[in-house]
Amino acid sequence: MLKDFKPILGILLRFIIIYLVLLFGYQFYLNSFKAQGLDPFSRVIADHVMFIQNKLGYPTLLYDDIANDQVYFYVKKEYVTRMVEGCNAVSVIILFVSFIFAFYKGAKTFVFLAVSLLALYVMNVFRIVGLNIVTRDYQEYNKMAHDYLFPAIIYGSVIILWLVWIKFFALKNENS
Repeated sequence: MLKDFKPILGILLRFIIIYLVLLFGYQFYLNSFKAQGLDPFSRVIADHVMFIQNKLGYPTLLYDDIANDQVYFYVKKEYVTRMVEGCNAVSVIILFVSFIFAFYKGAKTFVFLAVSLLALYVMNVFRIVGLNIVTRDYQEYNKMAHDYLFPAIIYGSVIILWLVWIKFFALKNENS
């Protein structure tokens, strides 16, 4: 009977191991930058958000709050939002990578991951840009945008990419 579940158990075990290794690795990364404020990856995202907002006509400055591990976005000379580690979508990306590697299919796994991670990065940057614009110009929609709309964008993107991976790569018959 256990033999029937062996492939499923293998996928599940691979997922759990990869997830835990990535999660502990990420926590080690965060701990190594604790005294410096916001971690470098989150700071790069904040810099890209600032660049795009400046190009879109929303003059933006960043102010570091090292003691609280955050960066403030000042848009059109007003404090709008703050960037914290949780805004960088790494926790979602760790889950995504673990799932993709659970259904490992050789070199195409790495190609798919590279393209997908780039897409998720861009999506996350534009998600934060959108949130800053909504918060700056449409304050009455801020809570809905922050709590529901913009998380749905990043999680929805992950789900769509998972479905693409499963349908077109992971479950595709190699002989076809």
